[in-house]
This record gives sequence, structure tokens and C-alpha cells, in this order.
Amino acid sequence: MATMRASDARMVAMRPTPIAVVGDLVTDVVALLSGPVEADTDTPARVRITGGGAAANTAAWLGSLGTPVTLICAVGGDGQARIDELAGVDVAAQVVGEPTGTIVVLVRPDGGRSLLPDRGANEGLSADHVRRALDERRPAHVHVSGYALMGRGSRAAGLAAIAWSREHSVTSSATLASVAPLRAVGPKILDWLDGVDLLLANEDEAAVVTGESEVAAKVLARGRTAAVVTRGARGAVWSDGDSVVACDAARATVVDTTGAGDAFAAGVLASLADGPAAALAAGCALAARCIAHPGARPVR
Repeated sequence: MATMRASDARMVAMRPTPIAVVGDLVTDVVALLSGPVEADTDTPARVRITGGGAAANTAAWLGSLGTPVTLICAVGGDGQARIDELAGVDVAAQVVGEPTGTIVVLVRPDGGRSLLPDRGANEGLSADHVRRALDERRPAHVHVSGYALMGRGSRAAGLAAIAWSREHSVTSSATLASVAPLRAVGPKILDWLDGVDLLLANEDEAAVVTGESEVAAKVLARGRTAAVVTRGARGAVWSDGDSVVACDAARATVVDTTGAGDAFAAGVLASLADGPAAALAAGCALAARCIAHPGARPVR
């Protein structure tokens, strides 16, 4: 594969620290199923309750790497425990009237999962809170979870984070979130992401908004510095719109794929200054660590 353009000054300027991550913080109720869900009766499962949310997961993995990171999010009055468990993460949380969000995660024996989300307080994240937190922290990079843009209530907050990065000449990145909400929104999400330097998606998400598969990374990179598309067991690709860098997946025993994309994003963001190949390798390595145990966060 060809290498990225060494002359791309914008990407060279993408320093990884400190990073502000904008988006969801939730409680994950993870059920490791013993087999297919049986209708109208019991399906044995191992159940654990832990912190989750795409933005919070990425912040937690960044914190575990020693990267200075702030999570900008919204919680309910019941959210202090979710904040306290984010070791190594500065949390700028807006407290709103709704309960903290919850996601029920049904994990199949093969490691695949289905999500039942209740966004709760995350829908109350405001643009004013995001701008105030960014003004106070003055991060060197802003990362926006696609879920912040998908929610009608939090969309303005996600857009405010992207606008703030442009106004302050700060590099930015974003994820596309998840296939089901993407289908509802459609390709117009790319308009909302205009000006974002680095876009990250899995191949299913990329296909929804581009209609492409093999060249999706090139399509997503148009008008921005780069795009990354993850391909599960086939690794990931990075494109600047012309050339492509590919990385094989790191070997891992699959227990639970929840949060793999969030961990991947953290690895990439923490290693941006080392170039595309190193960033992809770091992302794949962190994703492999994530899927080897239940839950979406680093094992403490």
C-alpha cells in the first residue's frame, strides 16, 4: 500500500494531548448470554453492571494510556458513581433532570452483541456547556462521538464542539456511531461533520453513508485530512482520499466486542503524532485488548 503524504502539514499538527472527548456517559448492563434468547422463558446469562457510553469508553482508554483527557458529557443526579470510576479522566459533566443514560448489552456466545439504549441525560447535553468546558480546558484536539450528533437533544452540543475546534484552529476527529441511527439520519451526517479532520467508522457504518465498501475510506476522506475504516478481524485502513495505509487486526480471543471501536479510536488518537501506520497499529492493539474481556472499558 502507498504511504500517506509526508507533506500533509495539517495531520502532522494533530498532536494527541490534551484531548477533549464530547459525548455519552452511560451505565452498561451487560448480559453474557449462554445461547440464543428463548422467548417467554429464561435464558441463563452472566450479568454485570459497569460504566459505558462511546465517548466515556474512549476517554477511559485514553486515560489508561496516560494521555491527558477530558470527557465532556451530561449525567443525571444519579451519575456520580459513573464519574468517579473514570480513573485518569477529567470529567466536565453537566447535571440535568433526566436519569443518567443506560444501555442493556446482550452479548452472544460468539462475542457479537445487540444494544438496547436509553440515552437519558445524554440528550440534555447543551452547546453552552460544551463551549464553556472547551473554553476552560483549551484542548489541543477535540473528539466528538457520533452519538452526540445522532440525538436530537444533544446534536447542537456535538455541532458546537466541531465549530469550537474550527474557530480555535484545533484539530478534530469524530466517529459515525452505529448503523441503526445512521440509517435514520443518512448521508447528511457528513454535512454535520464538515471541517472535522479525521473521521472514524466501521465498514458497515461507512457503507451506510457512502454506499461503498472497499473504497469507503477514500470517500469519507474527501474534504478532510483523513478517514479510518475498521474491518473487524481484517484490521483497518486509513486514507487521505488518494493513498491508503492498511493494518492487520491484532490477534485476540473474542469475549465481548462491546467498545472495540471506542478503544480503537483511543489508540489512534493517542498515536496520531507518530503517523498513520503507527496510529492504526495502536488502535488495533487496543481493540484487541478490549474484546478479550467483558465490558467496554480497560480492566483496572
